[in-house]
Amino acid sequence: MTFFAGIALNVIWREVIIRYLLGRRFAGRGRDRRLQRYATRFRTLAIDMGGVMIKLGQFISARVDVMPEAITSELAGLQDEVPPEDTADIIKVIEDELGAPLGETFSEFSRDTQAAASLGQVHRGQLKSGEMVAVKVLRPGIETVVATDLKALAVVARWTMYWKVIRKRADVPALMDEFGRTLWEEVDYIKEAENAKRFAELFADDPRVYVPDIYDAYSTQRVLTMEDVTSIKIADHEAIDAAGIDRSEVAYRLFDLYLQMIFIFGFFHADPHPGNLFVHPLGESTDSAEGGVPYYLVFVDFGMVGRITPQVKAGLREALIAAGTRDSARIIKSYQMLGILLPGADLERIEEAESEMLDFIWGKSVPELAQMKHSDMLAMTGKYRDLLYELPFQVPQDFIYLGRAIGILSGMCIQLDAEFNPWAQIAEYAQKLVADEATEQLESWVQEAIRLTQTAISIPTQLKDVLGRFQHGNVEIRLRTSDDLERGIGTIVSTLNSVVRAVFFASFLAAGTYLYVNGYTVPGIVGWSLAGIAWLTVVFRKRKP
Repeated sequence: MTFFAGIALNVIWREVIIRYLLGRRFAGRGRDRRLQRYATRFRTLAIDMGGVMIKLGQFISARVDVMPEAITSELAGLQDEVPPEDTADIIKVIEDELGAPLGETFSEFSRDTQAAASLGQVHRGQLKSGEMVAVKVLRPGIETVVATDLKALAVVARWTMYWKVIRKRADVPALMDEFGRTLWEEVDYIKEAENAKRFAELFADDPRVYVPDIYDAYSTQRVLTMEDVTSIKIADHEAIDAAGIDRSEVAYRLFDLYLQMIFIFGFFHADPHPGNLFVHPLGESTDSAEGGVPYYLVFVDFGMVGRITPQVKAGLREALIAAGTRDSARIIKSYQMLGILLPGADLERIEEAESEMLDFIWGKSVPELAQMKHSDMLAMTGKYRDLLYELPFQVPQDFIYLGRAIGILSGMCIQLDAEFNPWAQIAEYAQKLVADEATEQLESWVQEAIRLTQTAISIPTQLKDVLGRFQHGNVEIRLRTSDDLERGIGTIVSTLNSVVRAVFFASFLAAGTYLYVNGYTVPGIVGWSLAGIAWLTVVFRKRKP
């Protein structure tokens, strides 16, 4: 807490007070050096404390889209600088958890650490049965470190609620509770194994992705044994280039997979930092759609995952479709579904701002946005100063890991491809969602038309049965106006026949449209033709006097 308090005071002094007294240009002198010093101090602190602080530093280092290079470059080493535990202590954890000496489980076990993370570390080995594996082991005493860090964060979270601006827009203690719940899942390798298996099932038929197998017989709550899938780290750009793989296509694939996880599965890998993603070449150059050497992306470390409720997923789908179709009114609807807007927000004003902002940023790559003229940004913010002052938005609790994952993902894609432009993919995916939405509606219409047709067809039969019972049953009915009754029955039957024709018209129309939209042109036209015939029989049917 002392570190963050010191940083906050420095920022207030240099960026607020000095800037106000001596101007923006004077306050900006030496800013990069100051930021680098802050980052260096934080990196040292994170390495010393480990646990949650390492994860925070990794998150910041990946945000090259919003964080200054002086900070991201200084913290980038945190991916590889986490000091490993003593191997003897790690081996003791393995033997205690598996209940057998190391030599009885593994024919080979490397004492060198393959990867050291904030909560655990990985060693390579070979099972007695011959499989090459990666063994992930929790750091001794890490549960105590996590508990201590979470208690400190809980105190800070409660402090923030004294500030009205924050209290109005976010329940920070609730966010921290959600963060803590997911973090405790990360120190439970049984839960991580379940997550890995679920991802493997979701992507079972997708050749773009590979998820390592889990060896349950050699896994416990503190030890996780999985298939060794070591390959090129996604941040090793030189190795990716040397393998003949197109980095821009890697960025496209990674972004597309996350769109699928979020908007289709509602279950996503929430910790996509470079240590958890690999690029695995599959052979020599081909004429594949990707171009260059075929490959798959390997995901590891499923301790931190995000789950999206049906309500949030529906809101996110609405937001993506709105962004892809540049529909500002639909964006407001998505905000309402997601619970982003505060009560009493000026919806018309927000829609106006969203519409202009979409036109302003549409089609621009992230570097183009970063290089946008300062005067243009000032003009935009000046026009909607009232919204910036009011800030009629709040932070939904379900967004804590979604925002983190998207932030890291954005940074990684930009590092892979400096000209990365997400808009084309967003528009493409939005069109797919719109098509799926239309198909679902058509299917619903077809089902309803079929139901109505079945009901309408059964009515004349049921009516005939009822009349037959009256005619031949034990009920005696005396009618003086038999001619009127016959005319009435004739009218009923005629009307029912019209209903049947109308339902057939609706059924053929919906079926024809459904077939045509899904690429079956000739059957679709036939459906429309039958609908036309049914309609003509309704309009020009011979009416009885």
